[in-house]
Parts: sequence; structure tokens; C-alpha cells
Amino acid sequence: MTSNKHVLSWIEEMQAMTQPDRVVWIDGSEEQAEALRAEAVASGEMIKLNEEKLPGCYLHRTAVNDVARVEGRTFICTSKKEDTGNINNWMDPKECYDKLSKLYRGAMKGRTMYVIPYSMGIVGSDFAKYGIELTDSIYVVLNMLTMTRVGNNVLEALGDDAGFIKGLHAKADLDEENRYICHFPEDNTIWSVNSGYGGNVLLGKKCFALRIASYLGRKEGWMAEHMLILGVEYPDGDVKYISAAFPSACGKTNLAMLIPPEIYKNKGYKVWCVGDDIAWLRVGSDGRLWAVNPENGFFGVAPGTNDKSNPNALATTMRDTIFTNVVHDLDNNTVWWEGLNDNPPANAIDWKGNPWDYKKYDKHDKSTCGAHPNSRFTAKAINCPCISDKFNDPAGVPISAIIFGGRRAKTAPLVYQSFNWQHGTFVGSIMASETTAAASGAVGVVRRDPMAMRPFTGYDMGDYFAHWLEMGKKIPNAPKIFHVNWFRTDDEGNFIWPGFGDNMRVLMWILDRCAGKADAVETAIGYVPKAEDINIEGLDITADTIRELLSVDHDSWLEDCANIEEFYETIGDRVPAELKEELAALKKRLG
Repeated sequence: MTSNKHVLSWIEEMQAMTQPDRVVWIDGSEEQAEALRAEAVASGEMIKLNEEKLPGCYLHRTAVNDVARVEGRTFICTSKKEDTGNINNWMDPKECYDKLSKLYRGAMKGRTMYVIPYSMGIVGSDFAKYGIELTDSIYVVLNMLTMTRVGNNVLEALGDDAGFIKGLHAKADLDEENRYICHFPEDNTIWSVNSGYGGNVLLGKKCFALRIASYLGRKEGWMAEHMLILGVEYPDGDVKYISAAFPSACGKTNLAMLIPPEIYKNKGYKVWCVGDDIAWLRVGSDGRLWAVNPENGFFGVAPGTNDKSNPNALATTMRDTIFTNVVHDLDNNTVWWEGLNDNPPANAIDWKGNPWDYKKYDKHDKSTCGAHPNSRFTAKAINCPCISDKFNDPAGVPISAIIFGGRRAKTAPLVYQSFNWQHGTFVGSIMASETTAAASGAVGVVRRDPMAMRPFTGYDMGDYFAHWLEMGKKIPNAPKIFHVNWFRTDDEGNFIWPGFGDNMRVLMWILDRCAGKADAVETAIGYVPKAEDINIEGLDITADTIRELLSVDHDSWLEDCANIEEFYETIGDRVPAELKEELAALKKRLG
């Protein structure tokens, strides 16, 4: 408990509105967590899995209409619409509070309200920000215990401060027509109602750590970014850190937990994961940019995770994990999902809770999947075999390079470096991926996702770009900024670059550039490696193939410029003049 009057009066107000039968404070203890797990199993909310094969693991199923983040029902509520911007959905704060209050009224009758005091970042560190989530879901409590740092020490660190993030979640009726995930950045408040899916209800994650934190970062002079953080350890023990932003389906988690190829492994190189999803970055006293992962766990996509694509992620899920919407293997009381292996269980229940016949599975028809395509695992970061020893360091890690990436069949080369921070901000602002056949009917449609933050910026996107430019002026020893594209294809549509662990070959050139050890060729779009500087030892690839991967097609880039111009217009008149100048300069260089 706490004597903080701001906390207590807010909880009292929320309690009066939602009318729970009882209120339980979450203290972060294993004893309390174990009792909640037992309660969830008894009620059928979770299924305890095989303790020998998957110790401490559980299976949960969400409602069939509640399986993913709902961007169309996600709102930023600022007093002035223009501060939310054109990319976000806006609602007037007063109108939103009125509308949602009606949905919350009595929503917890017959239920328990759980009070979760949590920290994003190490409690007591300079990076730490505190929140309290009120929820009527044990599933949410148990996920928050994994994903954030929960406990009475958070309340002690908060003291009498009013500056905590107020999060209210109620499952209500799980009515998708009245499902809302609303952010009030001016009030440090998040309200989520009528959902039980993690991305909408674990309010410390995207809601706080990105949407609210990006707003706070701009106000306070730091950055909240949708970025992984990894460390490359050299044979002499020196470690260099990289942060990287990728849109979904671009290999972000795989890169965060990369396993070095044999040629590097045999020489003593190692790769360490600091974070797989979110980075908070501040300027350190040494003039460098320092980053922490504010989360405490991984909320990863299960399908496609296997021993080849991401052995470290798979190993992380082998204990103390909550699996959501995957297949239940009844014979072994374990789990399965598409892409795990070629041995689907014969006696199984699908993610909807129905018997599942793997023989009727058709990979071209998602409705036949046993696991939902967006099924998840919630796992403790400390269980990851490659977790960095800096994961719990309150100071964070110094960043040498920032990488942006996308999925482009022809336009973007394998890797290029920006000319400077301003140009690097431009490169991040035009980040894009092309849709694949799997994603939608239309193939090759370019979707712009600046800095991979399109769904997660808590204010106007043009102002967000301006904040990036402003930060560049505040970092005396700024990281160098790069762009990568693992997805270039040949004329038959086959990927040319092997990807996965071999992406380390590109990271090594990037780090050599940061250290002033590698040369580059200046092109219209930025600095590109010399083909001989990408290590292809042990690969079935020639230097000519690398030259092709590094080539810059002026015509396709000029075509892209027109698309960038259209995208900037959708953002509106707050796009900084500097970025428009960068676009004009790019067009000029392309001729």
C-alpha cells in the first residue's frame, strides 16, 4: 500500500466508477503470483502445461474477436486536434472521458480490481518512469509481472509524487464495437476497455513505453523509440551497441537475438540482446546517446519462431512463459504453432478452443491455422540465453549506430549510411515496406512507417521528426545512422541475401564505419560499402552478387521520391523544412 494521496484518490475515483467487488494490490511477490496462477487455472482462464517439458508455462486463449492491436480503435486525446496530427486517430479528451465512463460504469461488478504498481526501466534509475494499472484481468496481472518491474518498491520510489501514468483497463463485455484504447498524454492517462488482448491491455507496453513516453520524451528532451538494442562483443571483450527500428515482419526479433555465423563465432565474436522491441534513449554526461530497454520481458509473435529462425527466442519460451492463442497438444500437454516444426500434433485443440485436424491445414488459408497468425508468447528476458549482462544496468548502454530497415524488393540496397544526423532523420522518416502476398492481395504496395513508429507516436508525426532533428543538436557524439534491407529479390522473386545470422556481416561493416575503419562509396542516397568490404567468406555468394545488392537504381528512387512527397503531404504542414530540403537534395542528386 501507499500513502500517496494522488494515487489513493485516483483509485477511489476509478473504483466508484467501475464498482469492483474487491480490490487487490499486487506486491510483486512470487507467492501472490502463484496464487493468481492457481486461481486462473481453476477458473479456466489459463491452462497449466506439462511441468517437465515446459516448467512454469501456461496457455491462454483470448476471445475470437480480440486477437490483435486495433489501430482503428486507438486514439490520442489532446485538447488541440493538430497536436495529435493526421496519422493518429484523435478524440476530444472531454468527449472521450464521457463516452468511456459510460462503458466503465459498473464494468467490474462481480469482479476483482487488481492494482499493479509498475516501473518501466530499473526502479530508481534516471531512466525509470512509474505507472499504476488497474485491471479486472488476472491474465493482465501475470503478463505485467513478466513484462514490467512490479512491486512495493515502485510505490516507495514514487513517494508522494503525482507524476505517475494512470492506466485503467476493464474487459467489460469484450464488445468490439465499443473497444477503445485511448491515450491522454496531457493527463498522463491511458484508458482501455472491451479488450483482453495483450497489445491493447498491457498498458506498460506500447501505450505507455511508446505513445505516452514519446510525448514525455519530447517534453523532457529524450527519445522513446520502437527499437531493439543489441551488443556485438569482439574477441578482445570490447562490446559495441546498436539500436535498430524495423516495421513488423522485417526480422526485428531475429536480429535482436542474432547468432553469429561460424566465421565470427570461431574467432570469438558474440552477440548480446539488451532489448527486442523498445528503447529509451538519453544523452549521457559523456556526450554519447545511451539506451535502456524499459521492459522486463518479451511479448513475441509465436508463428515462425523455430530452432532455425530464432533459437534464442525459442529457448527463452521453454520456461515461465504464457502462450496466447497457440495450439494445445493434448497428448503431451504442450504447445505448437505453424513454423515451429514439421510435427503438428495429431490430437490437438486450436486457438479458438476447437478440435484441430492438422491434415486440413492449408498454408495459403489462414483460417485453417491451428495457432492464430498473431499468437504470442510472454517470456522473461532473463531466460534468454543471449541476454546482455547490461540488461539490468541502470545506466544503459552507449549507442554507436542507429539502423533503420524496411522490406523492399528492388529500391533500397543491402546497406547504406546517411551523410549526417539530419539526413539520417530523413532516412528514418521515409522508412517503408512493400506488402507481400501473405500480407494482402495487393503485392508491392509501399507502406511508409517512419522510424517504425507510425502506430506508436503519441503526438503529431511532423513534430516527432522535429524532435529527432532537435535531439541531433544535443548529442555531441551522436551515433551514425544507417539503413538496411535484407529483402532484395531477383527477377524470380527469390531473396538474394541469406539473412538471419549472416546479417552480422553487414553489422560488422556498420561498426567498422563507426570506428573509422571501413571505406565507402558516396552515392545519391548515402554512403554504400565497397563490395569487397562485406565479408562473404563461407557464403555461396559472389562479389558480383554483393555489387548487385549494393546498387542504387536512380529511376526507382525517383519514383520513390514522388511517393515520399505524397506521404509528407498526408502528415501535413508540420513536416520540418529540413526534411523537405533533404528530399529536394535527393531528387537533385538523382538527376
